[in-house]
Amino acid sequence: MIVDYLEEAGPTVFDVDLCVIGAGAAGIAIARSFIGSGITVCVVESGGLAGEERTQELYAGTSIGSQAFDPASSRMRVFGGSCNLWGGGCIPLGQQDMHARDWVPHSGWPLSYAELEPFYVRARDYCRIDPHEFADGSFLAPLAHQPIAFDADKLVNQVFARSPILFGNAYREELERATNITVLLHANLLELKSDEGAASINEAAIGTLDGRRGTVRARHYVLASGGIENARLLLLSDSVAKNGLGNDHDLVGRFFMDHPSGSLGTVHTDTPERLTQPYDRNLGKGPAPSFPEIGLSVQAQHTHRLLSGRVHPFAVESAVPKGLRALRELRAMLRSRKLDENAVLEARLCAAMKNGPSPGDDTVVPVDGLAKLTLRLGLGMGDIAQAFVHKLTGKPTVRSNHVELVGYFEQAPNPDSRITLGDEVDALGLRKVRIDWRLTPLDRHTYRTSATLFGDELASACGGRFELAPWLADDDAPPRVHGTAHHIGTTRMSTDPTKGVVDSNCRVHGVANLHVAGSSVFPTGGWAFPTFTIVALSLRLAEHLRELLVVV
Repeated sequence: MIVDYLEEAGPTVFDVDLCVIGAGAAGIAIARSFIGSGITVCVVESGGLAGEERTQELYAGTSIGSQAFDPASSRMRVFGGSCNLWGGGCIPLGQQDMHARDWVPHSGWPLSYAELEPFYVRARDYCRIDPHEFADGSFLAPLAHQPIAFDADKLVNQVFARSPILFGNAYREELERATNITVLLHANLLELKSDEGAASINEAAIGTLDGRRGTVRARHYVLASGGIENARLLLLSDSVAKNGLGNDHDLVGRFFMDHPSGSLGTVHTDTPERLTQPYDRNLGKGPAPSFPEIGLSVQAQHTHRLLSGRVHPFAVESAVPKGLRALRELRAMLRSRKLDENAVLEARLCAAMKNGPSPGDDTVVPVDGLAKLTLRLGLGMGDIAQAFVHKLTGKPTVRSNHVELVGYFEQAPNPDSRITLGDEVDALGLRKVRIDWRLTPLDRHTYRTSATLFGDELASACGGRFELAPWLADDDAPPRVHGTAHHIGTTRMSTDPTKGVVDSNCRVHGVANLHVAGSSVFPTGGWAFPTFTIVALSLRLAEHLRELLVVV
């Protein structure tokens, strides 16, 4: 069942077998795994069924690193989690992504790909994508258009599938009907309270923004609150362990990574569609279509000692004809509506997390009234007719004057890139997060070297010319990259407590009944969209917990 903890009539103390903190992709996957079992589960979710600015403000914090980072706009505090904003991209990690690489310090997972693959199979069903077979870091899936054939020693086409669901919407009714599952909305974890030696969790203290307080007592606990918040909650749980739970070796919050993204340059060509059409994500068919992405080959990574990365070609339009501009403005006007708080919040966060080319000067903003727009539309029917013919023949409706190459990269694990607690407190009286996001020389080497590999290969494929982005051509220029809301590594996995926060079963070292789910446990992240691996690891953790919680 789903209960709003703001309602005063409900209980304040819950005794269950398993307590899961967070109802995002990981938390829902774990809770759903126990539906119909004899195991009772309480899911503690800070948000409601829709986004609310007051709750979202609990994600606010500060940025002190060399790379600017806004913790408030890169995630969403709501039932369903930040995946309420996701694009649905699902792809497995490759074997090299999980192996130790001698040129990537702190790389290597304590799990093999073979150990994870059975749970990738289950994750396909959870994400409701077709049962495509796995390749190395890719799916063997049908494509709408044949991708470009590259020199396999340099670039490869890696195929991802797009999930058609939002997890909160898709699995809400199942959780509502489940008699052994209780989801508490608007319930915030205040602290995980441990025994005197911080070797076991006794209870989770919870509370609402309106001042209601309560307790969840469980046999086992799982933090599933995202790559930033998992670390923050461990650090905040310091009444016994003064440095925070699981932090005996000062590792909680370290190795904070994202998938840095930035423009690598432009390809000037008379045939831009040769680059863009094979990778157009609007051309897929079916409820869960698949698409290729252009990645660095394993051989190229070895040869040039690079991190993993991908590039996406975006056609940048030249001047939009007046008639077509009028049509776009009319469509925008007809679509406009009064938005509720959730829609406004989602729009703001989506804008902050937008991953694409730099906006040009032709962004559509309706400025005329309906009468003037209709007149302009009539005068521009020739432009519209020409655009329609272009669309029928597979050509862009507006001529592209160049193709911008936007890169997305694995980040090198770096212990100095970290999350700590600041001095300011939030509305619950808890210290806010402080982000110190840093890149390394290996990151910069990867951007520059891979930009040339990507640019030269794509220019060759269309008979064009590649122009390197100015920031990559200047040795002294700071990296022009931003995060993509993929928060990784802050409770990294290792069999050695001096090198990681959780073990290979995602249990916090030194705490018998506390586990962590989500991308915070990834030792490295490859370039792959992380949600599919988050789900696979969560399903693996659920199976492990089932063994620990077996009812005798």
